[in-house]
Amino acid sequence: MNIDHLRYVLEIAKTGTVKGASENLFISQPNLSRALKELETSVGIKLFKRTSKGMIPTHDGEEFLSYAEEICGKIDEVTAIYGKGSSQGRRFSVSVPRACYISAAFSEFIASLDKSFPFEIYYKETNSMRAINNILESDYKLGIIRFQDIFRHYFEELLENRDFTFREINRFSCVVIMSEDSPLAKKEILETRDLADYTEISHPDSFVPALSVSEMKKAELTAGVRKRIFVYERASELDLLSSLPDTFMWVSPAPAELLKRHCLIQRPCIDNSRVYLDYLIYKKSYRLSPLDKRFIEKVEDAKEYCF
Repeated sequence: MNIDHLRYVLEIAKTGTVKGASENLFISQPNLSRALKELETSVGIKLFKRTSKGMIPTHDGEEFLSYAEEICGKIDEVTAIYGKGSSQGRRFSVSVPRACYISAAFSEFIASLDKSFPFEIYYKETNSMRAINNILESDYKLGIIRFQDIFRHYFEELLENRDFTFREINRFSCVVIMSEDSPLAKKEILETRDLADYTEISHPDSFVPALSVSEMKKAELTAGVRKRIFVYERASELDLLSSLPDTFMWVSPAPAELLKRHCLIQRPCIDNSRVYLDYLIYKKSYRLSPLDKRFIEKVEDAKEYCF
């Protein structure tokens, strides 16, 4: 038995014919039939039965093929990571929303990497539509998108139409963060009206194609607030919040360590009814790499500390 034989039978199972498999594998039918017979002799079971509908796996064959697929998948993963000694094998790319818990997860992810091997890491904070387009049009493999629950149907339909695999990884109501010197920090629970005289720090690039700009502002911005600063870059947002006690910002619940580092406080807002979802997305044709799986694990871990 060898790895080529395993790939041969997987292709036969996929196409349903020796002829179709031989064409896809660029080997002759006699050689492929011979390899199948050698494999069946080696393992001592019949893998396929010939029917009018083509080559159908036997009961034993189905079990064998599941092991063969797992083995070939693991070999592909190892080859992708270490093959040819290039950094391309350890390339990781993800587009994410601006979220404290995801940023913390990314730091843990980087800290966990074996630095003795080369790698290339691409981490981009952006809105949901750009994250989707980064996968469709650029060389990004993974994404996390954020949207309000009221827009879930729109985004799920969009992802289905673009052949994405997606799943919910987080659901939350935003909290308000502000300087520990802010008068708002004296209250354990806030109401929206408490924010009226303060300056809101806001992400300026939230975007849902189904909505006009005015509808988008109404859905995302705080009613009654008349002073806003729109900032694209997270470090500047945190600097403004920590240095200006009259500012606040809506965020997903943040890790205590990050809040302490920037001298910030977070508070729930009792009349905030907006619920947000974070979805993990990638193309259906893409197989998650070991680095992808490690990053997702770190995101799940970080969520447990914040929510």
